[in-house]
Amino acid sequence: MIRLAAATDLTTIHGLEQILFPDDAWPLEKLADDLHSPYAHFLVATDEGQVVGYAIAHHLTGNDVADIHNIAVVESHRGRGIGAELLDALIAWTIDKGASAIMLEVRVDNTVAQSLYAMRGFETIATRPKYYQPAGVDALVMRKEVSA
Repeated sequence: MIRLAAATDLTTIHGLEQILFPDDAWPLEKLADDLHSPYAHFLVATDEGQVVGYAIAHHLTGNDVADIHNIAVVESHRGRGIGAELLDALIAWTIDKGASAIMLEVRVDNTVAQSLYAMRGFETIATRPKYYQPAGVDALVMRKEVSA
């Protein structure tokens, strides 16, 4: 089930963030800021009441471009379409907010995510060298044109 994140989810999401992204996990304060931001859409995926994934997008009022900041699914639930559901929900939200394009960064070594994004119409437009720190992993910048 996909639903909006709640304050009661933050501790769990922060714990998952540290497991899934040990080198560059977002701090709890950043997650809390996103939860309460009028410009963010923060979703969780649950299975039997447990958070098994989450996703965050931003769209600033008056801006043509929305940004996907994070999509994550716990390893035990990968391959079930949860990441795709989260992505589709973020895309729908950005269109509803009036964005004409969506951008994101993805690690060059995350070919599974790259494939998902490509299947949803995202195209690589640039590379950001050493974007992910402290590991120094490059990021692909991907963009998708959308219409309301």
